[in-house]
Amino acid sequence: MKRMAVLGSTGSIGTQALDVARAHRDLLSVEVIAAHSNDRLLERQIDEFRPSVAVLSDDDAYARLKSRRQFRTTELIGGRQALIDAGTLDSIDIVLTSMSGFAGLEPTIAAIDAGKDIALANKETLVAAGEIVMRRAKERGVKILPVDSEHGAFFQCLNGEDRRAIKKLLLTASGGPFRGCDRSQLENVTVDQVLAHPTWNMGRKITVDSATLVNKGLEVIEAKHLYGVEYDQIQVVVHPQSIVHSMVEFVDGSVIAQLASTDMRLPIQYALTFPARIDSTVERLDFWSMRALTFEPPDLDTFRGLKLAYEVGKRGGTAPCVFNAANEIAVNAFLNGRIKFLDIYRVIETVLDRRAVIDRPALEEIISENNAARADAEHAIAVL
Repeated sequence: MKRMAVLGSTGSIGTQALDVARAHRDLLSVEVIAAHSNDRLLERQIDEFRPSVAVLSDDDAYARLKSRRQFRTTELIGGRQALIDAGTLDSIDIVLTSMSGFAGLEPTIAAIDAGKDIALANKETLVAAGEIVMRRAKERGVKILPVDSEHGAFFQCLNGEDRRAIKKLLLTASGGPFRGCDRSQLENVTVDQVLAHPTWNMGRKITVDSATLVNKGLEVIEAKHLYGVEYDQIQVVVHPQSIVHSMVEFVDGSVIAQLASTDMRLPIQYALTFPARIDSTVERLDFWSMRALTFEPPDLDTFRGLKLAYEVGKRGGTAPCVFNAANEIAVNAFLNGRIKFLDIYRVIETVLDRRAVIDRPALEEIISENNAARADAEHAIAVL
């Protein structure tokens, strides 16, 4: 029995993680759930899973639920610090960090410092502070188990392999809803068009990131930290069918791939139950009905987010943190109708030009740069 905390339990990954826990109650015990402001869904999750602790980091949401309900077996706690502390309790074995964006960094570090294994679904944690996070995990003997389908694929392909034998990580991308389009075709696309992902059902923010290929850029930076390779060893390959979740090429020329249906519950389950493989309800691939698996290079000129990610990753220091912060603000502005789709790139580039890079930053400097970059992004949006 693994006792788990789900940070971000009301989001896309969090709800699917609870699906996995629901299907394997004999193996997974939900001890802690935490959300930001969705008090109605968190209330239903408390009633079903009866965790020891439940957290709402938004003060207003906490007040609403506190005034509405009293729970007999669950302690309800509110506030940002409660979220940071949620993954540190003695009763927890593994912490699924599935909050969206930079908000996942401090809770993840706190859980690592408490010696908890991490099922990592919050890629921004490694983008913003990868060196700090990986160093602390190594010092404390903590496992970082990737939940992203692509990184879960790498993790499985490399299981038992000597990582010094890696020649190249082949990171697959669906290409998003606008694969094959040029800039002129993207100038006036709507939010609904952006959110119509062809193969994956994800949250709104990550779906926009998939359309801009910024998400793939974040995964490139994440891969560098998870697997200790150089950026020149990470090659993005557009694979529209999303059946091959990623591949590893080894020095002898062999390539190992991981294939599965497009269901996030599979990488979530593998991370939570590792090293065991157990049965799942995920739809199986039918190779008799598959007609073709195709691969192509990404369009870096149209989808500039991926190219920018490589650039900030190679620059290092606080540059990836600034890139991520500007993107988060720009995506939120797009989803709320304040800017156009291609303006997301313009905001990111403007903020990167404004911020001087700090080399080998401390955690406090990363947090400060994140806040400053967000303010710069808001200013950039206001003058577009």
